[in-house]
Amino acid sequence: MLTSTGTVRVGLDIGGTKIDGVALGPGEEVLATRRSPTPHGVVDVVACATALVTGLLDDLAGGLAGGLAGPVRLEGVGIGVPGLVDPADGTVRSAVNLGFGPGPVDLAGMLSVAVGGVPVVVENDVKATTWGAHTLLAPAGDLALLSLGTGLAAGLVVNGELLRGAGAAAGEIGHLALDPQGHRCNCGQRGCLETVAAGSALRRDWPHGGEGRSADHLFAAVAAGDPAAVAVLDRWSAGVALAVRTLGLTFDPSVVVLAGGVAAVGEPLRRSVAGALRRQAAGSAFLRGLALDERLALLPPGRPVAAIGAAAAPA
Repeated sequence: MLTSTGTVRVGLDIGGTKIDGVALGPGEEVLATRRSPTPHGVVDVVACATALVTGLLDDLAGGLAGGLAGPVRLEGVGIGVPGLVDPADGTVRSAVNLGFGPGPVDLAGMLSVAVGGVPVVVENDVKATTWGAHTLLAPAGDLALLSLGTGLAAGLVVNGELLRGAGAAAGEIGHLALDPQGHRCNCGQRGCLETVAAGSALRRDWPHGGEGRSADHLFAAVAAGDPAAVAVLDRWSAGVALAVRTLGLTFDPSVVVLAGGVAAVGEPLRRSVAGALRRQAAGSAFLRGLALDERLALLPPGRPVAAIGAAAAPA
C-alpha cells in the first residue's frame, strides 16, 4: 500500500459492454478499481477511458482507495481491447463491438494526449487477460490461457514473456481448420476449431437460457440429468479438450487457464473438460503421461484480470 506520494499504472479492459479500470501500485497491488458502461464510437470510448483514468487517480489522491493521502504520479496506461491490435504503434482496427471501423484507430495516441502525455500501451484483450493470469497465478513454468467466448483464442506466456508472434497472431488456434465439411467459420474457412469449441458453438447447439446465458442453462440441465444436455456438453467439452491438447502438444505449458464468457460457469467447466481429456487419453499412454487434465485452472474469481494484465503488461 502506498502512503504519501506514489507512482501508479492504470489498466483498462475495454469490452463490448463494460470498461473495467484498475490502478496498480509498484508491487502490482490493486489500489483502486472502477467500472463504466462501454459507449459506442471512437470519440466516446476515448472520453470514457479518460474519465476512468482521471477517476481512479482522484480516488487515490482523495484517500478513497489505496490509503493514498498525497500526490499521485501516473506512470502509464495499459489497454486491453478486442479487434486487430498492433502493439507496436498502439492502433486498433475492426473492433466492431466498439464501433471502430477497418481503418487503424490510434487509440494509444489519443488517450495519451487526453491523460497528459504518459505512455499508453494497447494489447489484444486475450493477451491482456493472459498476462493478468500470469501476474496473479505466478506459475512455476509457462502458462497458456484458453479464451472460450464468442470466438476461441489462446494467450501464451513462454519463459516469462508474452508471446505475440511476427503478425501478432500467436495463439489463434481457433482457426485451425479440422473438417473441410464442417460449419463455416467467420474467418472464411470451414470446420475451424472455433466452430466446435467456442462459446458461440455451444449457443448454436444449446440455444437456451437467454442472451449470453446458454452455458449456465446447459450446465444446470446437465446437473438435472437432461440426456440431451449431457450429449451437447460431452460433444462441446471434447472440442475444448482438443484445444487444450493442441496447446499441450505445441507449447507444453505447466498450466492451462480456462477463461472467457463460458468460464464464468467455474468448477463444473473445469471438471467437464478434464473428464474429456481423460477420455481422449484413455487409449494413449503418451497422452496419459502428459496428464493435461491436471494442468487445468480457472481465473481467480471476482478479479478484473484483463485490466490488471493491461496495467502490468510489458511495453
